[in-house]
Amino acid sequence: MNGILLIDKEQGWTSNDVVAKLKGILHERRIGHSGTLDPMATGLLVVFVGRATRAVRYAEQHDKRYIAHLRLGITTDTQDIWGNVISENPCNIDVKKLKEVCAAFTGKIMQVPPMYSAIKVNGKRLYEIARTGEEVERKARPVTVYSIDVVGRHGSDFILDISCSKGTYIRTLCNDIGEALGVGACMSALRRVEAGDYKISDAVKIAEIQKLADEELTESRLLKTDSMFKLYPAIVVDAEQEKKILCGTEFKTDEKNGEYRVYSETGEFLMLGKVKNGIMKTVKSFFEVG
Repeated sequence: MNGILLIDKEQGWTSNDVVAKLKGILHERRIGHSGTLDPMATGLLVVFVGRATRAVRYAEQHDKRYIAHLRLGITTDTQDIWGNVISENPCNIDVKKLKEVCAAFTGKIMQVPPMYSAIKVNGKRLYEIARTGEEVERKARPVTVYSIDVVGRHGSDFILDISCSKGTYIRTLCNDIGEALGVGACMSALRRVEAGDYKISDAVKIAEIQKLADEELTESRLLKTDSMFKLYPAIVVDAEQEKKILCGTEFKTDEKNGEYRVYSETGEFLMLGKVKNGIMKTVKSFFEVG
């Protein structure tokens, strides 16, 4: 079984919980995901099955889109509503003022990762250090926030539609917006709705995968691995060239310099290949071995 599953992760599950559950359902040990979601967050988790796990590192570069709830007037140690409250302030911020401040956080910005994150400092995860009550200095990292749209209210919370680059912490973005407003803020809900070209509308919950597995229909939900590489031009190789690819051997080609999706004459996606000066080399192979 090879391909990509789009999972709608439910609240309370870690991303690794999803992977572990799918390994049991699909009886496949080669399963991974791109882009961790916090346990209390929901939404799109792109999961790679079988040989498709070789594409994970490409998916990790995907831009993301989230729907986040912003609660003004409260700051916490985790920068979300599930942490310990540090401060509470009265606030009367209108939509116009919020939009002005959000605009200042779009574009290329520097962001300090939160203490409650999986980043390693001196060999230890930040969240492990945070749980001891300690705090360490973190270097600001460049991220890109393409847009922040204020799209509604949920009770007293503002609802934000955020598109951003990989590595952006939405919790930290909410915290920093609150700080800029002078009243503090935290994230009170988060749902990922897009990752690269993949959308939450095409995702399914774990329970549905279990049902499909019971009916031996799981593969009907698998997307092909080459859906990851739609922006690369496609080429078809002949039988002799295919043999070389299967052996990991480079070969001559008339194709122009660049990277390509490479297929066999029967339509099998063989690899992502790179041509330089008339020579085709393997970048990453995706054919089944053995």
